Amino acid sequence: MSLQCGIVGLPNVGKSTLFNALSSAKAESANYPFCTIEPNVGVVQVPDQRLKALEKLVNPQQVLPAVIEFVDIAGLVKGASKGEGLGNQFLANIREVDAIIHVIRCFEDDNIVHVDGKVNPVNDKEVIDTELQFKDLDSIEKRIQRLQKVVKTGDAKAKKHMAIANKIKEVLESGQNIRSMNLSEDELESIYDLHLLTIKPVIYAANVDEASVIGGNQYVDTLKEAVKDENAEVVIISAAIEAEIATLETEEEKLEFLSEYNLTESG
Repeated sequence: MSLQCGIVGLPNVGKSTLFNALSSAKAESANYPFCTIEPNVGVVQVPDQRLKALEKLVNPQQVLPAVIEFVDIAGLVKGASKGEGLGNQFLANIREVDAIIHVIRCFEDDNIVHVDGKVNPVNDKEVIDTELQFKDLDSIEKRIQRLQKVVKTGDAKAKKHMAIANKIKEVLESGQNIRSMNLSEDELESIYDLHLLTIKPVIYAANVDEASVIGGNQYVDTLKEAVKDENAEVVIISAAIEAEIATLETEEEKLEFLSEYNLTESG
């Protein structure tokens, strides 16, 4: 069974470009919102040099490396939780994945329009967070409504589930994601069937220009500051560079290309 990661973000932040680089699946990438409607899926083997060493030692009949499925999910917009920009469909796609790669634009380019007209990584993050939180809040409130009837009968298990649901509701209403709560195993089991969105592990992919790929820039700094209290990591990556690397055929060509940017490996 493979791990499935959903690539999300606002329109025109570099999601499909990054997806193409990761999977070489050639998802459509263009300079207009909602270029991706149906999610593209690419299955990628996890590179691991240890596997080659083990193969030499054991000499198995077959070698099966770990794989990750990357799902290129269409750009979310403000109001997605209420159906804006085909939001319900896109949120349903996120519900199916195991983890989220949130691509955030951290570069200036007058030739690539921003859905809000300006580059603001923190605002972009908050827009996506808010839509996912609204969707989770809707799921939790429906759960609470169903439990209220059972609690009245004196059911102890329902009372326990109600307390957990109310606890999560308070966190969502305060504008926080569920993954920041450090829930116990029992609490996680209680809400497992809801497939909540903001409980999923997330990596923030700061998509920068070529000049910022090593040290980052002011946009990356503000993003790191905004997520410092979350259980998440910020990865600096240039989707444009990765897309170029993906077109090269040999390792020698890739290393030579990377050396031009003072890099030793791709993002």
